Amino acid sequence: MILTLAIKSLRNRRFTAALTMASIALAVLLLLGVERIRSEARESFASTISGTDLIVGARSSPVHLLLYSVFRIGNATNNVSWDSYTALASRPDVAWTIPLSLGDSHRGFRVLGTTPDYFEHFRFARGRALELAQGKRLEGEHDAVLGAEVAEALGYTPGQSIVIAHGAGDISFSLHKEHPFRVVGILARTGTPVDRTVHVTLEGMDAVHTEHNETSADPLAAALRASEVAEHNEAGHEAGDEHGHEHATGSKRAITAFLVGLKSRGAALSVQRLVNEYPGEPLTAILPGPTLQEVWDIVGAAEKTLLAVSALVVVVGLAGMLVALLTSLSERRREMAILRSVGARPMHVFGLILGEAAFLTVSGIAVGVAALYIGLLAGQHWLESRLGLLIGVGWPSAHELALMTLVGAAGVLIGLIPAYRIYRYSLADGMTIRV
Repeated sequence: MILTLAIKSLRNRRFTAALTMASIALAVLLLLGVERIRSEARESFASTISGTDLIVGARSSPVHLLLYSVFRIGNATNNVSWDSYTALASRPDVAWTIPLSLGDSHRGFRVLGTTPDYFEHFRFARGRALELAQGKRLEGEHDAVLGAEVAEALGYTPGQSIVIAHGAGDISFSLHKEHPFRVVGILARTGTPVDRTVHVTLEGMDAVHTEHNETSADPLAAALRASEVAEHNEAGHEAGDEHGHEHATGSKRAITAFLVGLKSRGAALSVQRLVNEYPGEPLTAILPGPTLQEVWDIVGAAEKTLLAVSALVVVVGLAGMLVALLTSLSERRREMAILRSVGARPMHVFGLILGEAAFLTVSGIAVGVAALYIGLLAGQHWLESRLGLLIGVGWPSAHELALMTLVGAAGVLIGLIPAYRIYRYSLADGMTIRV
């Protein structure tokens, strides 16, 4: 009866009640939305690379190796010799490997030299394979496959020629114009660093870095070429003849790092130890999952800030409800007095105000949850394709239910303040108000 009376009372003040309910709904929408995106962002970050058991590179810190091999951030301290790569790739417990060669760029985007195995075995977002939006995979020596963001930002389509540059900066004066690449394919958007990468073959990378003019009558040109060789080696390229890699048949090349898939995941720790103790050269092998978690712990402070901001928004929404209820008390003192005069007890009046606060809070939570799921259904594809966030539209998690319960309890507790004040108003005080 009290709840029915509270609903009828709110109906008479529908405009104020609707605004109060909307503010709570928006606060709950933000709180649950941030929580859902925060948890999914953590999982998506951990799935930036999926299905890879080990990442192997030159001796460095695990985080540094992960950043330049997966996220294309920074440069390698050294390279991995081709002999070491082939020796480790041929081990019986290794199912597949993907060599990676970094150090060049194209108009600010990183260039990655690799093999067709990259498109066959690379996985992201809980085991999803790379897909082509246009064209085909790498086949010829001078083929290039672009990430979705590269193609969109630069307006490239299959068939166009591109020239890569030495170094990883946005601007480079050392262009490899003598060895252009032809765009043969564009990858579908993944929401990972793959979107910002230009993929070429290792053979094409070797050809680019083979110095054809070994002798020059121009001393200045020779000095410039020697300087370029030194800089290129520092950027993560093994010195071959005079520049970068050697391209002759049977000669050695060097790679920046390589991904490893094992026949049995149980062998990951033993293979990791073998690589870290490899006698041929100093190498580092990392497990992607724990290292990704370590990186997230470093950069994940922002998620706590977002959660704190959304919690403050909830506080503001509930405070708005308190203000609305308190403001209406002076206008409703006669209403309460009439109820008392027809037999309503003080506790009935107390329950009426408390019921209004509870109804507004619960209704606001329900509207906020409904708006969240509608938004997820509408924006799920966009979030996945643009940001790489695969957000499931399922039942609320235990943590989300706890947050909703906490908001509901806070709304009821806030309702105690105006309910207690109306409880203290006397019948005589209410009947003597002049209108």
